Amino acid sequence: MLQQVSHVEPQRERRTLQYSFARSPAEVMEAQRLRYKVFAEEMGARLPGHDRLDRDGFDAFCEHLLVRDAETGKVVGTYRILDPQMAAEAGGYYSSGEFDLSRLMHLAPTMVELGRACVHRDYRNGATISLLWAGLAKFMQKNGYEYLIGCTSIGMADGGRLAASLYANLKEKYLAPSDYRVFPHCPLPIDALRQDIQAPCPSLLKGYLRLGAYICGEPHWDPDFNCADLLVMLPMLRMSQRYAEHYLK
Repeated sequence: MLQQVSHVEPQRERRTLQYSFARSPAEVMEAQRLRYKVFAEEMGARLPGHDRLDRDGFDAFCEHLLVRDAETGKVVGTYRILDPQMAAEAGGYYSSGEFDLSRLMHLAPTMVELGRACVHRDYRNGATISLLWAGLAKFMQKNGYEYLIGCTSIGMADGGRLAASLYANLKEKYLAPSDYRVFPHCPLPIDALRQDIQAPCPSLLKGYLRLGAYICGEPHWDPDFNCADLLVMLPMLRMSQRYAEHYLK
């Protein structure tokens, strides 16, 4: 387990946040409880079990990055991180269940997967995401990893039209070179959906793209989580100097 890393930053409404890595099963459960609140209660995901926790077989192999409200002690943001050694022990990357990752696997020795990213509704601002990225950047820098991959989710409450429109808009500028393309196992039927809707970009995805990430291909349709997933990849060398100076100091 990584040594705890903390950072305190003043927020609007005089909130103070700090980040750390989970050091006990109880702290992992706090992350799982937040994930359930966001994915099941807010997004309508169909999750197994009746304990109001979102958990699966990958959790035991991952590091869990937490952002807390220092005054209340509540976990308000989380990422889970699967590094190459953890992925080997887990039998592969989580995203390989949604995408054919064949064209990325030559990067596997230095490729880290991010998953289950979520932030409490009341804390969705740049400062919370910035703290998640600060902890993640320290992890990447400390271990010498060079590539990040992860799924970003787009809600399907409208039947997928927003997701199709967003992909059609973003692919013109952010689609990865063919060497880094992935292929969804259950593709969103883009050609059957409208693609001309003014679709706002989710804040997490927008953050990845600002850092220099690629979109690696068409969305996967995940009916259990009621969303369309895009796989993004960020080579750390593509991170702009501005962000590198901020996160990798």
